[in-house]
Amino acid sequence: MTAVLSLPRRLPLAAALFALLGLAACSGERASESDAGAPAAAAPERLVIYTERKPNLLDPVLAAFTAETGIAVETRTDSADALIERLVAEGAGTPADVLITVDAGNLWQAAERGLFAPIVSPVLEANVPANLRDAEGRWFGLSERARTIMYAEGRVDPATLSTYEALAEPQWKGKLCLRSASKVYNQSLVAMMVERLGPDRTLEVLRGWVANLATAPFADDTLLLQAIAAGQCEVGIANTYYLGRLEKENPDFPVAPFWPNQADAGVHVNISGAGVLAASQRKDTAKRFLEWMSGDTAQTLLAGLNFEYPVKPGLEVDPIVRGWGEFKADPGDIAVAGRRQAEAVMLMDRAGWR
Repeated sequence: MTAVLSLPRRLPLAAALFALLGLAACSGERASESDAGAPAAAAPERLVIYTERKPNLLDPVLAAFTAETGIAVETRTDSADALIERLVAEGAGTPADVLITVDAGNLWQAAERGLFAPIVSPVLEANVPANLRDAEGRWFGLSERARTIMYAEGRVDPATLSTYEALAEPQWKGKLCLRSASKVYNQSLVAMMVERLGPDRTLEVLRGWVANLATAPFADDTLLLQAIAAGQCEVGIANTYYLGRLEKENPDFPVAPFWPNQADAGVHVNISGAGVLAASQRKDTAKRFLEWMSGDTAQTLLAGLNFEYPVKPGLEVDPIVRGWGEFKADPGDIAVAGRRQAEAVMLMDRAGWR
């Protein structure tokens, strides 16, 4: 019941205020006495995630995580470079707990700048293949994407295709499309080539690619694939999920992937991935999040939203992705994409790839 104070009509203002304050103090004391035996409500668990992945490709996964665990998630979205610089600037005061980004080169750079805390997790080690995670446990792949040869169906006989290197041969003069050398996806592809072929042979291949270009490099893979479909070029190199998006809009889109199958390698694959931040005040919760992200529910959602592949073996893929057939993935350590990135960029520049 609410107490009502009745004051004499001529009570001085100061006295009236004093009486009101006294009543408030008494009410506070009674409230404190009544709540003394009740435990304080625990603050709900939450995570702050800095992410390069677009909201439409991540939010449904995070919503499923919250629904299953009760842990609220806040996100900040930006480019990998911007997020890494922001984390460095924020230092120990960052509100973030997890960094999610695309391309192993970006993850390697973040780790080299001391942003990730090494974690030990039998769950992550069981779900994420060793070549798709950091050897020191600083970051882990969460989805796998293939960057492969694309060709014009009906105009190119796939029997004439073989390896990435073969696209440098004279038969493809004026028929090759590439994306800009500034994109990290191409830098990672070349870094893995340097590891496999050595710098001299890689430079020779890159010069052959540049000599065979049908047009200037494209700003993104979608434009490249559309150029192949339009007859501007016959072959190119692109991430398969860009093709998946185009096929979803038009099932008859006239471009198909070809899977290189070199004896010592295979199809170049890269990842989107994440790590627990060293400055996080919620490392246990962040670790739990990464473990959940490597499980069946998250893997199926994360890969399916963008026509990618789960890193956890044995899970189903989107029907469009399944229609491309199976391939042999390069088993090399994806961390090489970061370690040899600077060398790759130098070779691409020397070859005249802009």
